[in-house]
Amino acid sequence: MNVISDIIGHSDQEGIRDQLHRLDHAHAVDHLRLPRTDLARRRFRGVTDAGRQIAIALPRDQQLFDGAVLAIDETAALVVRVETEEWLRFVARDAATALRLGYFAGNLHWRVRFEDQVLLIAVETEARVYLDRLEPMLQAGDIRPDPAGGNDGP
Repeated sequence: MNVISDIIGHSDQEGIRDQLHRLDHAHAVDHLRLPRTDLARRRFRGVTDAGRQIAIALPRDQQLFDGAVLAIDETAALVVRVETEEWLRFVARDAATALRLGYFAGNLHWRVRFEDQVLLIAVETEARVYLDRLEPMLQAGDIRPDPAGGNDGP
């Protein structure tokens, strides 16, 4: 098993970008696909798109990111790709309901963010889990899915 203990650079970095482009044409760029929640981890094992098992053991001052180059030479490269996040989007009926929704999401330790009057909830398991928990508020008309963004992402 290959152990990665350093991030070489970013895939858009001058010099690296050109080398990755050449390797990509030779079908020699492998990817380690990670959910966004795994970016904060410094020690774990993973499997690349090509099926190679690797171990990540980064120092405390380094953190993975989309486009992180973990290995590169004249014959091959390994680059981190972050999976696209899904977000559920909701609008509350009024300010009091928005406060209640925020409190509810916080109590469940859901990762959220805000866009104007819209509360976005990161889907870190099945979307149905979140919708089931919010069903009473949806049924009562206290909250509604955001019509502008649907419920599939920002």
